[in-house]
Amino acid sequence: MGDASARPVTKAVVTVAGLGTRFLPATKATPKEMLPVVDKPAIQYVVEEAVAAGLDDVLLVTGRNKNAIENHFDRNWELEAALEAKGDDDRLARVRDTVVVADMHYTRQGDPRGLGHAVLCAARHVGDSPFAVLLGDDLIDPRDPLLSTMLEVRARRGGSVVALMGVPVDKIDLYGCAAVEDAADVGGMGGPAAVRITDLVEKPPIADAPSNLAVIGRYVLDPGVFDVLRKTAPGRGGEIQLTDALREMAQSGDHGPVHGVVFEGRRYDTGDRLEYLKTVVRLACDREDLGPDLRVWLQGFVDTGMGQSSSVQS
Repeated sequence: MGDASARPVTKAVVTVAGLGTRFLPATKATPKEMLPVVDKPAIQYVVEEAVAAGLDDVLLVTGRNKNAIENHFDRNWELEAALEAKGDDDRLARVRDTVVVADMHYTRQGDPRGLGHAVLCAARHVGDSPFAVLLGDDLIDPRDPLLSTMLEVRARRGGSVVALMGVPVDKIDLYGCAAVEDAADVGGMGGPAAVRITDLVEKPPIADAPSNLAVIGRYVLDPGVFDVLRKTAPGRGGEIQLTDALREMAQSGDHGPVHGVVFEGRRYDTGDRLEYLKTVVRLACDREDLGPDLRVWLQGFVDTGMGQSSSVQS
C-alpha cells in the first residue's frame, strides 16, 4: 500500500447526498446545494475552496435528484454561444467561471446511511491516498484559509486532521464533539497550531460533552479511515458515523494521530434556513457591486422598525 503519510493531498471528496428537507418545497426538485448564495450556488463555493487549497481532483458523492449539480459544473455550449453572440461578455465570463480548474468526478451514495457511509463510497476513487472531505452545507469564507492550514498540519504531523470550532455549550448537542489535549502537548514540530484529539462523541448530551469544541465540515483523512469505516457499526440515528471511525483512530493510533485545527474565522451554515439567509446578506454586504446599496437599504429597513419583529442578531 505504500507510505500514505508521505504523500501530498490532491483529492477532495465533497458530500452532497442529503435530501434538504428543511428547505422544502424549494428542494423538492432542486438540490439544496444548488440554492443561490447571492449569485452562485452554495456548492460552487465549496468546490472553489478545495481548488484554491491545491486539490485538483474533486469527487462529489451525490444522491438521487442531484443531476443539476453535474450540469452546473459542465460546459453549457448553447448558453455560451448565445451570450457570445449578444456580446454579453460579463455574463459569459460568469458562466465560464463555473467550469472550475479541477477534474470533476461523481458517484452516488444510494442509501442515505450517514456521513461515514458517504465517505466510504469514495474508497474506490481515492484508493490509498490521503484526501480531504468537505461537507456541502458548510461554507468557509475564502479570506480564512482553513483547509490550507489543515493540509499543512497533515503534511507536518501525518495522520488525520479535523476542523473544530468553539460553540455555545447549549448548542454542542447538535454537533460531533472533541476532547483534546492542549497545543503545547503536541509541540515541537513548528507550523500552525494544532491540538491532539483524544476522543470524539457524536451529538452528546450537553451534560456529557467533553468540551465545547464542535466538529465542523472539513476533514483531511488518512486512507486508513476506509478500513475503520468498513468495521464501524451504525451509531447515532442508525447511521454510519464518521465521528465514530475517527474516535477509533484517535484512540488506537493505528493510522496515525488525529489532530484538530480550532477555527476562529467565518463559517456559514447553508443547511439551516435562518443561517442561510444570514449568509446571503453577509456575503452580499461584502460585495463591492452590491454591498454599498444593500447596507444603506438594510439600515433604513431597521431604522423604520420593519425588522424589529424578526429579532435576528448577527
